[in-house]
Amino acid sequence: MMRVIFLIGIIAFVSPLHAQTASPSVSPSLEQRIADLEAYVNNSGRGADTSSSMASNIGGPGPGHNAWMMTCAALVLFMTLPGLALFYGGLVRAKNVLSVLAQCLGIAGLVTILWWAAGYSLVFSHGSPFMGGLKFAFLHGVDARPNTDYSYWVSQNVFAMYQLMFAIITPALIIGAVAERMKFAAVLVFVGAWMFAVYFPIAHMVWG
Repeated sequence: MMRVIFLIGIIAFVSPLHAQTASPSVSPSLEQRIADLEAYVNNSGRGADTSSSMASNIGGPGPGHNAWMMTCAALVLFMTLPGLALFYGGLVRAKNVLSVLAQCLGIAGLVTILWWAAGYSLVFSHGSPFMGGLKFAFLHGVDARPNTDYSYWVSQNVFAMYQLMFAIITPALIIGAVAERMKFAAVLVFVGAWMFAVYFPIAHMVWG
């Protein structure tokens, strides 16, 4: 009986000491909350991104930023399909309109596959000054969490989709120079080689 009372006394004495020595969680102050809100509006680093001792009241990506990026991605895609396809289709003879439309659509599909397989990683992952690595190959690790190398609030998968739209429209612009002069298969082979030889390295050197 005395042993039980002795153990209870030790536990009662040690518990307050443990509670005092435990590091209390730091809750954001009013100034920190306002700073987080300003960071959200300005798309800059929030408190949790710059200080490990302070939690952010706004966790994860910003829904407003993601919504606007997805809207912009759709608008850029419309510039290619159907915008650019119809524009170039109107500059060729009637018998070649379908060929131009098919080339623009084929380029969009091919570049999307290349971007998923290696393109995004070669442009936006760390590597040499001329070409990125394969960290994000097959979009590995590209999820809803923001990539703070480029944005503190936009999800990385949304960012990758937005950049894909520019990767699609850039080689599609070349169709205007080769309309009625190249076969469909030749266009796809040329675009595939051009993306690795020109677009991915230059995009990495500029934005990566």
